Amino acid sequence: MGCVYIPVQNSDEEVKVELDQLPRDATDILDILKAEQAPLNLWLIIAREYFKQGKIEEFRQILEEGSSPEIDEYYADVRYDRIAILNALGAYYSNVGKIKTKNSEKEEQFVRATYFYNKASRIDNLEPSTWVGKGQLLLAKGDHEQAYGAFKIVLDGQAENIPALLGQACVQFNRGRYTESLELYKKALRAYPGCPAAVRLGLGLCRYKLGQLKKAKQAFERVLQLEPENVEAWVALGIMDLQVNEKGSVHEGMEKMQRAFELYPYCAMALNHLANHFFFTGQHFLVEQLTEIALVSTDHPLMKSHSYYNLARSYHSKGDYETAGRYYMASVKESQRPQDFVLPYFGLGQVQMKLGDLKSSLSNFEQVLEVQPENCESLKAVGHIYAQQGQREKALEILRKATRIDPRDAHAFIKMGELLISSDPGAAIDSLKTAKSLLKKSREEVPIELLNNIGVLHFERDELELAQQTFMEALGNGIWVEFINKSPSGNSALFSVSFRDMEFFHRLEEGVSLELPWDKVTTLFNLARLFEQLHDTEKATLLYRLILFKFPDYVDAYLRLAAMAQARNEIQLSLELIGDALKVDNNSINALCMLGNMELKTDDWLKAKETIKTAQSVSDGKDSYVDISLGNWNYFAALKNEKKEPKLEATHLEKARELYCKVLAQRPGNVYAANGAAVVLAERGQFDIAKEIFTQVQEAAAGNIFVQMPDVWVNLAHVYFAQGQFALAVKMYQNCLRKFYFGTDTQILLYLARTHYEAEQWQDCKRTLLRAVHLAPSNYMLRFDVGVAMQKFSTSTLQKQKRTADEVRQAVSELKNALRVFSQLSVVASPHTHGFDEKKIELHVDYCKHLLDAAKVHREAAEREEQQSRQKLEVARQLVLADEAKRKADEERRIQMERRKQEEELRRVMQQEEQFERVKELWKSKRKDRDDDDDEAGQAEKKRKKEKKKKKKDKDHKAYDSYMEEPDVAMEDEANYMSDKAEADAENAQDLLAAAGLEDSDDGETNSPVSTKSRRRRAYTDSEDDEPLQKQSPREDDAYDDDV
Repeated sequence: MGCVYIPVQNSDEEVKVELDQLPRDATDILDILKAEQAPLNLWLIIAREYFKQGKIEEFRQILEEGSSPEIDEYYADVRYDRIAILNALGAYYSNVGKIKTKNSEKEEQFVRATYFYNKASRIDNLEPSTWVGKGQLLLAKGDHEQAYGAFKIVLDGQAENIPALLGQACVQFNRGRYTESLELYKKALRAYPGCPAAVRLGLGLCRYKLGQLKKAKQAFERVLQLEPENVEAWVALGIMDLQVNEKGSVHEGMEKMQRAFELYPYCAMALNHLANHFFFTGQHFLVEQLTEIALVSTDHPLMKSHSYYNLARSYHSKGDYETAGRYYMASVKESQRPQDFVLPYFGLGQVQMKLGDLKSSLSNFEQVLEVQPENCESLKAVGHIYAQQGQREKALEILRKATRIDPRDAHAFIKMGELLISSDPGAAIDSLKTAKSLLKKSREEVPIELLNNIGVLHFERDELELAQQTFMEALGNGIWVEFINKSPSGNSALFSVSFRDMEFFHRLEEGVSLELPWDKVTTLFNLARLFEQLHDTEKATLLYRLILFKFPDYVDAYLRLAAMAQARNEIQLSLELIGDALKVDNNSINALCMLGNMELKTDDWLKAKETIKTAQSVSDGKDSYVDISLGNWNYFAALKNEKKEPKLEATHLEKARELYCKVLAQRPGNVYAANGAAVVLAERGQFDIAKEIFTQVQEAAAGNIFVQMPDVWVNLAHVYFAQGQFALAVKMYQNCLRKFYFGTDTQILLYLARTHYEAEQWQDCKRTLLRAVHLAPSNYMLRFDVGVAMQKFSTSTLQKQKRTADEVRQAVSELKNALRVFSQLSVVASPHTHGFDEKKIELHVDYCKHLLDAAKVHREAAEREEQQSRQKLEVARQLVLADEAKRKADEERRIQMERRKQEEELRRVMQQEEQFERVKELWKSKRKDRDDDDDEAGQAEKKRKKEKKKKKKDKDHKAYDSYMEEPDVAMEDEANYMSDKAEADAENAQDLLAAAGLEDSDDGETNSPVSTKSRRRRAYTDSEDDEPLQKQSPREDDAYDDDV
């Protein structure tokens, strides 16, 4: 370690001061410096040495004394050393202000630094070191623009000023202009190649930010070559290795972080990365130790934010959400802006959502999305929060955005599908199936919950085969496969055991594994429910009993078995099963309500009321099913009012209405409550309102396979019946019977028969009652109703003013059948057992006998009327037949006359065609002869022929008229006319040839042409040999006269 020499005033002696042995109290050395009026550079050297030794107070004491007004006055001419002392103080306070966390303290230190820099500027406004210090102060304050200007002032005067170049490089780096920053670092290195290794550290950071990882790594390695113990370089290289995310690279990166930790155990960045590594290895105690050291070791806000984040994650993973939330909050406060460090905002949002603070959680996730708008995890969390707050549309919009950003995110599709289940089952099942296919493509295990939900959606959409396939896929292999195939170890007695018998499973367990994992119980229950819907009660019973064998406390399985027993009218067994469920959980609301309804059906009114009241007290009056059950009790109590007290009946109905309306106020979509309220309205005669409600309930129930409400169909039919709309009532009863009971419910058939009876459709009433008798042959009341229907039909038929003998005979036959039915019932008549007594039967028997006697007279009269009518009909028929025969004869004569006319016309047409063919053949032969003999005779002959042709044209018009009168002659004249025209055309052609000097003058030809008349005469002479003309046309006479 060096030393300095303080010259003694007015002497040649010097005071030697060992720098490594500086006094603890700086006052001693200050006294010497003041007494000897030592140069100011010695003040600065001694103060710097105190700073190096960590004696900050002594450092500050010496510099502040060296910048006091007395010293300034004494050393007024020593400008540079005074400026150096002031700049050192400004740099010190700048650094202190930079590491302070509170804004007030930070600002206080910056004010002090500004004071000293301004004081130095007053000494020399152009001193570069002062401007460099101001630039550093402005950089610490975050004022990058003014800092850049300060450094530029220096560089404008000294282009290679190393501190200014490095300062401006830092400014450009913080402004995100990494290329400019890199060039400045390079310029500084070129100006001073021997600069500290930290300069190359800045060079490497610029390369790293620009993505030049290879060159960045070379720069960091160069730093370590120059300074092997440079902690920042070790940390930078470690981070680069960790980011490769490969097994070997991660190991190397952690070794570098460990080396940095060994060199400087208080390096916050190294501590944070080590804590991050140990977090993923599950060593949470090391995470907590390292982050606590990091928090003590640094005052840098961002480093502390990372430390708090690591600590919060550790507690978060251990389930200590409250502690994790506090540390996440501390991390958020240190980072101040999500843009600086967004992860604690995400973690804090998760913890707050877990603790139920949805509003704060939503705020934090939204801040994450401001920084990373396409962060799918945050989008899914925001969608979940919106769903919890009831904002379904917003939730769906957010989740759809997440699926668009990352179409391979199966969990986003799962969340969206779960949200759509209640509103759009079709879209929900598509979303869940997409998630399933994505999980399979990525070779991830498909959660059984996902498959179960898909199966339930298929079940709700009545796609039972698909639902069964999905449930089986979720369950996989197990004993249930053998149960479904009906071959469990070949034991055929499996399906004959009782609902409550578990001995079979004990025997089966000896040779077969009956393992049933807990996470498959719900799916197995749903599969059993599916078989129950398919009316395969044997398989459903087996699966329910298997669940109870492995999990005896599964109450819902007992209740489903009880419901199946009730459907089979095994009331006692159903009550026993409900009792078993109550032994498991005596406060089971579903079991208590089911028991109350069973007691209500068995007319045990007091027990039913007590049971339902117990369920109401257990549920604190907040269970809708309990309120509906109690409303049903009050409604049936009003109907079963034995004393028929109107006030009591009205009281029960009003109480029932209040309970139904209470449920509807809580759950407006409850169809059972709406049905009950409509029933009360119908009982009060408000049929139109009741009918409207029943219709709405019917529409709502039709879209859900789990809501089977035949009651609403029956109630709607009752309303139609009460309003006298029997056709609509009949249709509604029939639809209900077909849809819900497969045409086998005797009570609905009885309602239908009554409607036919009131509509006076006696035969339809009888047929309906006979169907009911077929289903319940032991119900003698149905047989009695059949007899009444037949009796009523016969009575109404006999009372008709106009009836046929067949109708009377049918009425008599129905009366005999009715008499036989009443006679049979008279044997078993009992008012307590069957509802009718012997006296009532005797009245009907006597009435039928009386009608049979009276029917004889009616039948005889009807037969006489029928005979007379038959005779009248026969006479009328004979008259009709005679008229028909006459009409046919006249028609036949008319047809024969028309046929004869057609034959004559056809014969005449054929004769004309034959005559025309003969004339045509004659014309062809004559024209051939004429062509051989024709000869041109000169110009005079031409004129004569032209005049002749004009005469012929006039004659042709006359001949045409005669031709129309005499067809045969007209045909001949037409042929002659065509021949004459051809001759004239030939003569005209010869005249043209002669005019052109091309006339043929062969001596072999005749000198004078043969006259046309002579050729025609010859032609007619020849034709006479073939067939003589019957009549000579006027045209021929004129021609011959003209020729003479």
